[in-house]
Amino acid sequence: MKQAQVMTYAAVMSAALTLVGCADTQSSADSQAVDEPLENTYWKLVALDDQPTPVVEGKREAHIVLHTPDASTQNSRVAGSTGCNRLMGEYHHDEHELSFDRLATTRMAFPGEAGSLERAFLATLNEVSGWQIEGKTLTLMDEQGASRARFQAVHLY
Repeated sequence: MKQAQVMTYAAVMSAALTLVGCADTQSSADSQAVDEPLENTYWKLVALDDQPTPVVEGKREAHIVLHTPDASTQNSRVAGSTGCNRLMGEYHHDEHELSFDRLATTRMAFPGEAGSLERAFLATLNEVSGWQIEGKTLTLMDEQGASRARFQAVHLY
């Protein structure tokens, strides 16, 4: 009788693991197929001009968050980090176009790699005119449609 119970238990566990595996595979495929929203998403910078952007040890990662427009002022605010300093400003977008305006940063000095990344990131944001989201990847493009910056969506909670 004990051997029969063990075999039944093993069959039930095997079936349960198979179902969990199938459900997990389906959720992964579904999450990759769904595009993240442009606004109110934490976008971590992963590449500038197709070159990977490192996170400098001890510094914040470069990122942006495009906040939905404030109902009272209709301003669309961008906030984030250059990898060195805090970033703030405005943005304007429609279905295919995106531009940044009145970008400002805090003014702490960062020499070396961190400072170079900050300058390149800010220059790129000033040259952006288009955007595209595929799954968890946001690509910012210039007027010619060339990829200038690539971001990955990060879920904070």
